[in-house]
Amino acid sequence: MNEYLLLKLLHLLAFVYWLGGDLGTFFSSRFVANPKLSPAQRMTALQIMLGCDQGPKLCMPLIFGLGYSMAESVGFLSAPGWVEILVWVITLGWFANVNYLYFTNNQAAKARIGQIDLWFRIAVVLLLGGWAIAGLLGMAPIHADWLALKILIFAGLVACGVYIRIHLKPFVAAFGQLMSQGSSPAVESQLGQSLARVRPAVYLIWVGLIVNAALGLHLITV
Repeated sequence: MNEYLLLKLLHLLAFVYWLGGDLGTFFSSRFVANPKLSPAQRMTALQIMLGCDQGPKLCMPLIFGLGYSMAESVGFLSAPGWVEILVWVITLGWFANVNYLYFTNNQAAKARIGQIDLWFRIAVVLLLGGWAIAGLLGMAPIHADWLALKILIFAGLVACGVYIRIHLKPFVAAFGQLMSQGSSPAVESQLGQSLARVRPAVYLIWVGLIVNAALGLHLITV
């Protein structure tokens, strides 16, 4: 197996685990917000939801690094060698940070690093989005319009994740209140409203992933 085929296999696996993990997260969230279940049952559902969500969170940076290396290896991107090294430094740092935020019990550090992570993702959206648009306009060394469009969609997927994180903050607060004080109409309303607010962004992520897969397989020509 040559290097390109290995990168392609890993890229496809990252896509599968991202989409599959997202579906598991979405399904289990319904049990977290189900007022007919006990707090203990809902806590178990939350742990399942967070575990499923870890797959997409880890696959996002991997798709970024693997996709860049694939495109560069076959000449769809042209850049100095140090750019690929930088891309993988960012990829591995992003991957490590996702794991740290999931496993750490240091809540103060988690809050501080989580805020840095949020601004990092916003920067990723702006930089990749701008780069992709420049590529579509022939102003960046992206030598295929379909690849520039894939990069732009990826930036949009990261943006959807940022939107979800911001708008799920009331959900986190309400769930903490549920665990400490028990259920109430206000708590249940906040849980349901928060999930309803982010649901369109989840659907957009699914559509974006499928469109990017179709572009990569050249089922859509641009």
